[in-house]
Amino acid sequence: MQLIDGKSIAATIQTEMAEEVKQFIAKGNRAPHLAAILVGNDGGSVTYVNAKVKACEKVGFHSTLIHLDENTTEEELLATVAKLNADPTIDGFICQLPIPKHINEQKIIEAIDPKKDVDGFHPSNVGRMVLNLPCYLPATPYGIVQLLDRCKIETSGKHCVVIGRSNIVGSPMSILLARNANPGNCTVTLVHSRTKDMAKFTRDADIIVVAIGKPHFLKADMVKEGVVVIDVGTTRVDAPETKNGWRLHGDVKFDEVAPKCSWITPVPGGVGPMTITGLMQNTLLAAKKAVY
Repeated sequence: MQLIDGKSIAATIQTEMAEEVKQFIAKGNRAPHLAAILVGNDGGSVTYVNAKVKACEKVGFHSTLIHLDENTTEEELLATVAKLNADPTIDGFICQLPIPKHINEQKIIEAIDPKKDVDGFHPSNVGRMVLNLPCYLPATPYGIVQLLDRCKIETSGKHCVVIGRSNIVGSPMSILLARNANPGNCTVTLVHSRTKDMAKFTRDADIIVVAIGKPHFLKADMVKEGVVVIDVGTTRVDAPETKNGWRLHGDVKFDEVAPKCSWITPVPGGVGPMTITGLMQNTLLAAKKAVY
C-alpha cells in the first residue's frame, strides 16, 4: 500500500506556480487576484477560506475575503457578486458553499461571470468540461486528476466507480475520468443512494472515488485487492479529547481498507490540499486569460 500524499504534491505544485507567477509579474502583469465571499460562520467554510488566503500568499497572489453576515439577503449577495463581476482588478472569485438556506444557491452560481468562475460551477464551464473544451474545472475533481497524474497511476482501460453524484465532485469526476485524455479513458460506473447492491460494483473497481460525506462508509468487504481509493470525505466528528474538539473523518474506513489498496488518500492530507491548489491554478488561468 502506498499513501497518496496530497499535502506534499500540493506543495510541489504551488512552488511551481509561485515561480510561474514571478515570471508573469516580471513581464509587466499585476499579480493574480482571487476573491472569496463567505456568508455566515460555518466552521468548515471558515477554515477552508483561511487556507485559501494562506495559499494565495504562498504563490504570490493578491487575495480578498468578503465576510457577510449569515442574515445577508439574496439581493445583497447578488449585489456583491455583481460588484466583483465588474471589478477589473479581480481575476476570479468564489462564493464559498454552503450558503444559508434562505438564499438560492444555483441562482448565485449562475450570477457569477463564467470568466471569473474559478470554482468551475457555472453552467458555461460545466458545458465546456463535458465537451472537453478549455474551461475552469471544478477544483476537487481537478485536484484528484492531478493526484492520479503525479503518482503515475494508470487509468486507461480501468474500471472506476464513483460513489456520489453531486455537481461539485461526483458528476464532474465521472466525466473527467471517462474523457479521452490522460488521466482518463476509464470505464466509469456512477453509483449513488438509489443504487442496489452497491458493493457488487465497488468490488469490481480498479479505482474508487468516494464522495458522499458519510464517515467510514467504504469498508474492506466492499473493495478488492490492489484497488486505488480516493477519499473525498471530510466530515467533522466530535472529539472532546482534541484541541479543536473535533476530528476530520473520511468516507473510507481507512485502517480496514488501506491494507487492501495499492494506493489510497488519507484524511486529512489527501484530496483537501489539492482542492485549494486546483482553485489557485484556475485563478492563474483567469489572470492569463487562458480560457476565455
